[in-house]
Amino acid sequence: MSIARVEPLTTARALRGPFDYLIPERLGEVGVGTVLEVPFGRRRITGVVVEMAERSDLPPEKLAEPIRVVGTGTTPDLVDLGRWIAEEYCSTPARGLGLVLPPGTGTGGERTRFRVEKSSRITEAGREALDNGARLGAKQKLALTQLLEGELTGRQIAARAGVDSSTLRRLEERGLIERRNVNVRRRPTGAGVGNAATEAPALTGDQRAAVDALVARLGDLAAGEGVLLNGVTGSGKTEVYLAVVEEVLARGRTAIVLVPEIGLTPQAVGRFQARLGDRVAVLHSALSAGQRFDEWQRLMSGEATVCVGPRSAVFAPLGNLGLIVIDEEHDSSYKQEGDPRYDAREVARRRATATGSLLVLGTATPRPESWERLDRIDLPARVDGQSMPPVELVDMREADPRQGPIHRRTWEALAEVREKGQKAIVMINRRGFAPWLTCRTCGHHWGCPNCDVSLIVHRESGQLICHHCNHAEPLPGRCSECGGTTLSQTGAGTQRIERLLAEELAPMPVFRLDADTSAGPGGHAGILSAFDREESAVLVGTQMVAKGHDFPEVTLAAILDADATLRFPDFRAEERTFSLVTQLAGRSGRSRAGGRVIVQTLAPNAPSMSNAATHDSASFLAGELGRRRELGYPPYSHLIRVQLAAEGEPDVDRAAGLVADRLAEALPPGAEILGPAPMFRARNRYRRRILIRSGTRAESIAAVHSTIEALLADRALRKITLAIDVDPQ
Repeated sequence: MSIARVEPLTTARALRGPFDYLIPERLGEVGVGTVLEVPFGRRRITGVVVEMAERSDLPPEKLAEPIRVVGTGTTPDLVDLGRWIAEEYCSTPARGLGLVLPPGTGTGGERTRFRVEKSSRITEAGREALDNGARLGAKQKLALTQLLEGELTGRQIAARAGVDSSTLRRLEERGLIERRNVNVRRRPTGAGVGNAATEAPALTGDQRAAVDALVARLGDLAAGEGVLLNGVTGSGKTEVYLAVVEEVLARGRTAIVLVPEIGLTPQAVGRFQARLGDRVAVLHSALSAGQRFDEWQRLMSGEATVCVGPRSAVFAPLGNLGLIVIDEEHDSSYKQEGDPRYDAREVARRRATATGSLLVLGTATPRPESWERLDRIDLPARVDGQSMPPVELVDMREADPRQGPIHRRTWEALAEVREKGQKAIVMINRRGFAPWLTCRTCGHHWGCPNCDVSLIVHRESGQLICHHCNHAEPLPGRCSECGGTTLSQTGAGTQRIERLLAEELAPMPVFRLDADTSAGPGGHAGILSAFDREESAVLVGTQMVAKGHDFPEVTLAAILDADATLRFPDFRAEERTFSLVTQLAGRSGRSRAGGRVIVQTLAPNAPSMSNAATHDSASFLAGELGRRRELGYPPYSHLIRVQLAAEGEPDVDRAAGLVADRLAEALPPGAEILGPAPMFRARNRYRRRILIRSGTRAESIAAVHSTIEALLADRALRKITLAIDVDPQ
């Protein structure tokens, strides 16, 4: 008798599996990772086998049998990883397992399948018919001629020769062709930008030393903890990754390469595909359901041996894994925002340790946690021998406010770029035209009716838009309070900067890259390709423009309002600001033409500014780690955030107080509770936040998880939306 312990894929948080089912012989081979459709009360639901057993606590006659096997399932090691995520990030088993299953597998069963088409090949009789001049219609002869080159699907024959399925049926009836059902791959499109080289370039001495050091660690059981590849921007980290991946493949193992956001790192993806060919599969959310399913199945079957993609690619179903690379490891997009709120860097570390793989984290601006914890390999110089571009800090406290958001020094530098026929990147980390609309007569300020935030002026659409709940209303011509017409659009966003640059630098093309212009499939890549094709142009945008792009013609990088991130009440504010300034500075000066960087700031003496200006990561991180050690922040503690929201303010206050009291009883000694603290209202819901700071990670996570589960089971948190975030960013 074979017993499968099945975890149901249900959104109900109170439902706790696994449940035992008796496996009949008719289902064939069933093991850990198999997806089953099972009877559950009066319903049929989808579940995942998480354990196999020889006996159950229930007698056999009380055990139900699964109805059918659904799809291909996943691997036992990924089942273990999904269950670990559910525990580590205080989620449910169903949500953790949902991350590691084939795309399209959910509570409704297998929704995505292979695309099946008829494929045709010519028979010996068909060849003889062509050679002997047998009686054939024009379309029949054309079809047979095409099939001489090899097997083709009906879609391919139709595209080449305009032959329809009825012609192919008649040829099959005459025995001139054979037809069979085949799975047709739905290929991802538009992944790469630029013309990537298919041959490996000669490595510099620093690159070769880095490759040798990393290859020496392959197979080292301690390698799963990770190695930090600390390389300045332009030092050739991607070539190091490629060389190590090639060595891993030569040893018969597989590799995962994580990039922050697939649309913002198209050149890196293009280089892997150009060098390694069809061995590379790409997984990301912008693919169609069918494309994602087919790429996943190629990895599962072993047809593809390298997976490139953003954070979800860490779950690629590769066997015999030997390497996980995390490029731009500092990037906050590796943290998932929805439940389960996993950190792909920590998931990669867990998976690398479990599989005996080498974990490599690369960046020019390491996180303090990585700098403190990991062994380091340095790439201190750019591959082209160019020095890092000089950084000029422009003190906006001394600027004439009538100049507008762009300083005179920045205008002069942009004019020089235009005269020399070069390129520039300008960043302002705020989209829209202006962040505030106020009436200068009565002082009325336009805010969102659903959130306690300002509405943002979007001049192109003629609207005021909330960037939290997407509430929109027409841009007014007069004040709704006093009727005045002296309305002031204060501050600047990407739309306003784009307009100013286009007016001042015409006829030089200006491209804008932000969430508004890049929406939809291929949006990022389309804008970056257009910028790449121009001989001379300006790219303006939010922090998207700072992420991993390699445009040698860029000789100027300018940051407006560079210290905006310093104003956030967050202990990571300095770290984020340093990273943003350093990363954008790295886009400049990647050719013999050299480059320069201009940083407009109100805080030129902040450590993040002064260290970024001298490209000194080590000094910045030393100071930042000293500050965090003194204040008890990560990496010297662990944080867990519990966030509550409700439509009624008394409801959320009551619930937050109850949660804080229960946590105080459950947490291990030394753990500190900060809050409950109010947050701004969002989407018509009042919010409170509780932060736990602890030196004992596992015990604190378990205490928070069990406390919240108990309150949910007792229905003590009715009307409350609750989110638990371990290692909040």
